Amino acid sequence: MRSIDTRSFENTFALVVNSAGKVDTMRRRSRLNNLFDDLRRDEPLRDPAETIELIWAIWINHKDDMAAHRMGIALDAMAAGATDLAKPVLDELVENYPDWAEAWNKRATIAFIEERDDESISDIARTLELEPRHFGAIMGFAQICLRHGHTVEAKAAFAVALRLNPHMGGLRDVIADLDAHAKQLH
Repeated sequence: MRSIDTRSFENTFALVVNSAGKVDTMRRRSRLNNLFDDLRRDEPLRDPAETIELIWAIWINHKDDMAAHRMGIALDAMAAGATDLAKPVLDELVENYPDWAEAWNKRATIAFIEERDDESISDIARTLELEPRHFGAIMGFAQICLRHGHTVEAKAAFAVALRLNPHMGGLRDVIADLDAHAKQLH
C-alpha cells in the first residue's frame, strides 16, 4: 500500500472536522436542509431510512437531464464492478458540472475502491467544500484513515458523520471499538 500525501490528508481532515460547524451556520432553507433537520429530531417526521434515501436521491439527481442520465450510467457501471467504465463518465461529470458534489463523491468512491487514496482524498475534499453535510464522503474519508492507521482521525470522522446522520446503524459500535483499541495501546 502506498503512503498518502500528508498535506492533502490534513487539509481534508480539517474539512471533515469543520463540516459539523458549517452545518450550524447554514441559513438557506431547502428541501435538503429540511431533511437534515428531520434526521436530527428526537421524533422525526418520517422514517429515518426514508429521509436518508431522499437525501441520497437529491444528491444523485441533477437539474440537467443529461447529467442525471450520465450519473445513472456511472452508477450502473459501479454496481456491476466496472469502475473502468464509470471513471471516465465521472471525470466528464466533474469537468462539466464542477459544482455537483455527488459527481466528486462517486469519483472519490472509485478511487477508494482502486486504492488511489490521494485522489480519493482530493475528491472527498471537493465534495465537502460543496456539501459539508455529506456523511457518505466523510465515511469514505474515515475508511481511508483506517486503511492508513490513522485511527484518531477515523474516529473523529465517524463521529462527525454520526452527528450529521445519527441513524447510521452500527457506527456507535465502530467508534466504541476504536476507543477500546486506543485504550489497549496505552
